Amino acid sequence: MASHIVGYPRMGPKRELKFALESFWNGKISADELQKVASGLKASIWKEMADAGIKYIPSNTFSYYDQVLDTTAMIGAVPPRYGWNGGEIDFDVYFSMARGNATLPAMEMTKWFDTNYHYIVPELGPDMKFSYASHKAVDEYKEAKALGVDTVPVIVGPVSYLLLSKPAKGTDKSYHLLSLIDRILLVYKEVISELKAAGTSWIQFDEPKLVTDLDSHQLQAFTHAYSELESALSGLNVLIETYFADVPAEGYRTLASLKGVTAFGFDLVRGTKTLDLIKGGFPSGKYLFAGVVDGRNIWANDLAASLNTLQALEDIVGKDKLVVSTSCSLLHTAVDLGNEIKLDAEIKSWLAFAAQKILEVNALAKGLSGQKDEAFFSANAAAHASRKSSSRVTNETVQKAAAALKGSDHCRSTNVGARLEAQQKKLNLPLLPTSTTGSFPQTMDLRRVRRAYKANKISEDYYVKAIKEEIRKVVELQEELDIDVLVHGEPERNDMVEYFGEQLSGFAFTVNGWVQSYGSRCVKPPIIYGDVSRPTPMTVFWSTMAQSMTKRPMKGMLTGPVTILNWSFVRNDQPRFETCYQVALAIKDELEDLEKAGITIIQIDEAALREGLPLRKSEQPFYLDWAVHSFRITNCSVQDTTQIHTHMCYSNFNDIIHSIIDMDSDVITLENSRSDEKLLSVFREGVKYGAGIGPGVYDIHSPRIPSTEEIVDRITKMLAVLESHILWVNPDCGLKTRKYSEVKPALSNMVAAAKIVRTRLASAK
Repeated sequence: MASHIVGYPRMGPKRELKFALESFWNGKISADELQKVASGLKASIWKEMADAGIKYIPSNTFSYYDQVLDTTAMIGAVPPRYGWNGGEIDFDVYFSMARGNATLPAMEMTKWFDTNYHYIVPELGPDMKFSYASHKAVDEYKEAKALGVDTVPVIVGPVSYLLLSKPAKGTDKSYHLLSLIDRILLVYKEVISELKAAGTSWIQFDEPKLVTDLDSHQLQAFTHAYSELESALSGLNVLIETYFADVPAEGYRTLASLKGVTAFGFDLVRGTKTLDLIKGGFPSGKYLFAGVVDGRNIWANDLAASLNTLQALEDIVGKDKLVVSTSCSLLHTAVDLGNEIKLDAEIKSWLAFAAQKILEVNALAKGLSGQKDEAFFSANAAAHASRKSSSRVTNETVQKAAAALKGSDHCRSTNVGARLEAQQKKLNLPLLPTSTTGSFPQTMDLRRVRRAYKANKISEDYYVKAIKEEIRKVVELQEELDIDVLVHGEPERNDMVEYFGEQLSGFAFTVNGWVQSYGSRCVKPPIIYGDVSRPTPMTVFWSTMAQSMTKRPMKGMLTGPVTILNWSFVRNDQPRFETCYQVALAIKDELEDLEKAGITIIQIDEAALREGLPLRKSEQPFYLDWAVHSFRITNCSVQDTTQIHTHMCYSNFNDIIHSIIDMDSDVITLENSRSDEKLLSVFREGVKYGAGIGPGVYDIHSPRIPSTEEIVDRITKMLAVLESHILWVNPDCGLKTRKYSEVKPALSNMVAAAKIVRTRLASAK
């Protein structure tokens, strides 16, 4: 009986780490107090797995921010601007890299493969000096061992680390980061040596880049790296873990031939084709860590089907060489279903969060070894039968409406140039119009009001009055700052997806189903369990109220269907695109009602469009086709004079720019500042873009306030590649997580910068 967990959520069942981190950042608790909270969480996680009977328990999957940043700290790859002079990296340097500080910007942040989790992108170049600068991996192993738990230390593999990095500013574009492999391996060898001395018998290297399309040079780097590490790893059992997709045939062959490797881990939930590769030949004498329990979703495992898969694999690799595992780290799912006391009992029976997935893994391992827990399997089978037959899941009217969309195209009747001309006549906006991307700071008082209303502790009249007053403050502030296109600040919304899901049929919600997105930021994804429709208008009341407070244009704010899909736990009993079309029809109904109510600018956020892109190139066109189609469904029927905006953040958009153009929105705003303005390079390379565009002029995920001069410089760089009549000036993202003491001066500087550049453009004519 052998079982394994790839990784586990860090925030804690009640977001204990989140609150400790934010208290530490705000100077309310000390570093020692923060570390005490962390130690308690780690101890409880290790104990939970040990008590459940898991054999291979991970350590070093805990992080104060993210595992890639931890690896950056481990090898001492600190960009020079942070003033680190060697020695063990402390919290000050670590969090400055992650979040920036009063004088320095943070490092770039982007999505972790196709998840809603983010990582801090390493900045590497030929001049980088590497050294063993964080002993966290060894310290955590020792910490667990002192508690009587022998763990498997987990480290981001050296090749994936380099492939997830970017060249430091000023580095020649032709420079290959893989040329740094031998230099960082020197540090990896030191870590391995210390882990061996501490007594570990297993080590796990996460190499998720192996599931992507790699060229021969990149694949050769894996062969070289593990050949170089072979002597250092002698005497250890070595697991190479992959996840999130199938491993391509070339990658599988490379993996199978690696020297000094004992075991291979595969995602057999999203990587179903990998099963065929295994059946076609598996390295003799090696362990297979079979990821049959889904680490990306919250549905209960089909234990009977998984056991059949495992038994087939057992015939190939041998009884003693098969280990039952999760498909990936459980970081991407909620923590414990036991904390959901308000969730509908029938729906709850269909689910499994991280704590329950540990039990599923162990139950499968026991079943495989002939110790099947019949009661556990029977309850699981009953839950699956209940879900399959439930009348709550299917709505025939919705199914037919969505099915009718598949064979038709949906688009605006007029091209974007003509639409922008009609909109400008109606809106009369200045050159370089200023706006924000939606939310304004969510104060403690505001959150308290929403909680009280949800708990029925205040009346609806009191709640509406409180939210109306908050909207008024936001509108007055924007008018005072002289912003051109306003937003209502979204004070009534807890989360941009949850808010809509709560008003749509086919959605269920948790109280404590939090999932880490980045740093201390957590989201509570809705659960799409059935067919989706919109019973009543969702935003019209608040948007029209806000518009009545100003003569300036007020944006209606909607979340797009692809983002609602990608930021939810989605039903797995039908193709994702079918669910997305259903959501698109619901948003279409809402948008048409907003237009009828007199809202002339409507933003449909598709922050997660890029995130859902499959990791394999061969699968990307199909996804982009239905994702773009879903967006166009939402707004295909509006008038030319209704301006449609969309917003995307923290992803690499350059490779999908043509699909973004194909979305045919009138204005798009995108993250730009934290990624060193690499978005602009796509326009420098000749891509023509005729719609409005607002590449963000400052990073809202940092407390740092940009100067007017800095923003003027950013706008000037944009104007070198974009026409002035299509350029908008806005922050990178929503302002929800920031404080007003940061937002007011930052927006003031932004507006001042736009006015300076307008004056320059006018005088240059």
